[in-house]
Amino acid sequence: MRFADRAEAARLLAGRLGHYRGRNPLVLGVPRGGVPMARIIAERLGGEVDVVLVRKLRAPGQPELAIGAVDEHGTVLRGGYYDVADDEYIREEVRTRQEILRRHRELYARAHPPIDPAGRIVIVVDDGVATGSSMLAALASVRARRPARLVVAVGVAPPETVGRLEEAADEVVCLDTPAEFMAVGQFFGEFPEVSDDEVIEALSAAGPRAAR
Repeated sequence: MRFADRAEAARLLAGRLGHYRGRNPLVLGVPRGGVPMARIIAERLGGEVDVVLVRKLRAPGQPELAIGAVDEHGTVLRGGYYDVADDEYIREEVRTRQEILRRHRELYARAHPPIDPAGRIVIVVDDGVATGSSMLAALASVRARRPARLVVAVGVAPPETVGRLEEAADEVVCLDTPAEFMAVGQFFGEFPEVSDDEVIEALSAAGPRAAR
């Protein structure tokens, strides 16, 4: 399957998540590509939108390779290549990535304060996932705050990654699970980088109901 853009994937996901319409789900986008999609899904389901902040931990000398991920609270999820780095490197990498997360939280809070997922139906959205490290860290971060139900909604992911997500979430909705997977962008006709300004705009336009 090939999507025209993120908006098309979001509309298709909203259709697959129709059973949550009218139940005020909290739709959390993984910045940055997942946030405009989360806004569309939240609008179609009658829910609220926010972000869940995680960053991948980069392998030494190979920044494109994820060895794990960390959330804004400092919780580390170990990936399959975690042991390639020593303790000193990991401590510094975690510190660096947490500082980025802190800055992003301050930036995105301009739209609205974080929404508590406790007791809510929570849908975590991204355009696609490869290894799943960041999404798994996002799920662990949200799960720790006791949602009533935790759902993953993504455009595309390899079958083995979907299997890992199914172990961490109550439900996984993935539009395409191709056996041959190189990068998320290959499945989108248009796949521009999403800016922080676009994230803030999406959060501001679909802010929490209590603020409306």
